[in-house]
Amino acid sequence: MAKYLDPNATLTFRKVFCEQKDLLQSFLNAVLPLNNGNEIKSLEYIAPEVVPENPSKKYSMVDVRCTDNLNRQFIVEMQMYWTAGFLQREFFNTSNEIFRPLEKGDGYDELRQVYCVSIINDIAFPNLKDEFYHRYVPANVEHPENTIKGFETIFLELPKFRPSSVSDKKMMVLWLRFLTEINEQTKEIPAEMMENEYICKAVGIVEQSAYTDAQRMAYDKFWDEIVSERTLMKGYFRQGHAEGRAEGRAEGMKEGMEKGMKQGEEKGRKDATLANALSLKKNGVPIDVIANSLGLSIDEVRKL
Repeated sequence: MAKYLDPNATLTFRKVFCEQKDLLQSFLNAVLPLNNGNEIKSLEYIAPEVVPENPSKKYSMVDVRCTDNLNRQFIVEMQMYWTAGFLQREFFNTSNEIFRPLEKGDGYDELRQVYCVSIINDIAFPNLKDEFYHRYVPANVEHPENTIKGFETIFLELPKFRPSSVSDKKMMVLWLRFLTEINEQTKEIPAEMMENEYICKAVGIVEQSAYTDAQRMAYDKFWDEIVSERTLMKGYFRQGHAEGRAEGRAEGMKEGMEKGMKQGEEKGRKDATLANALSLKKNGVPIDVIANSLGLSIDEVRKL
């Protein structure tokens, strides 16, 4: 009986989407808001070096230049996130992607459409309880129907995904089932998934027998880091809430509790942001990029 590795780990995610153009093309056609007739017909990796050489790094990224059936070109950045504290970094990355195609001497009309696809293994939008697919574009606050064309951000919250929540895109369902149902406890792959050529190929790529001992060690290290980071962040939030409740009791029942909870939550978020920054710093991300992405000062990042 075949055994499988989780496709969300950096090592397996890279093998499926950063080394197999046909699988990435199928996935993007399934999740991007492309109309019938202008699906992606070909793609090329823009900068393979952005894919982490160390399989244990937690942030998997792939950038591609796509051509659709109408021969129009656009850029797609796809990123895997493991915590909800990513929004500032995501918009920072998006702005970089928008202007990267602009070479010296080109006009702004040379800019291509940019899509950023963020796959999130956490609850990022708790107020949208029954929605896992989120599409954002720059819009006029007073007149949201007026948007600025040029880039869109797609967020996929994997913990919220249920097959019954998608009715019109079969391939989206199959790909999200691949990302949410396949792991080391999987004993048998559902027939409807194996009947699809792309999913069947992806399943074969994450079979444990295809990996060396060194790759398995990197895979296990990746999960150790994920568990440690999540445990640390939960601890910061619990400590913040506790400190907030204590201060609230000292200042009075209702008013004090509200103020204390707010301060505790702010401290918890700040501590979690610093923990996230420390993790990025350890993984070699430049200090100025960390500061700009997470809303910190350069001195704060240097002191970590």
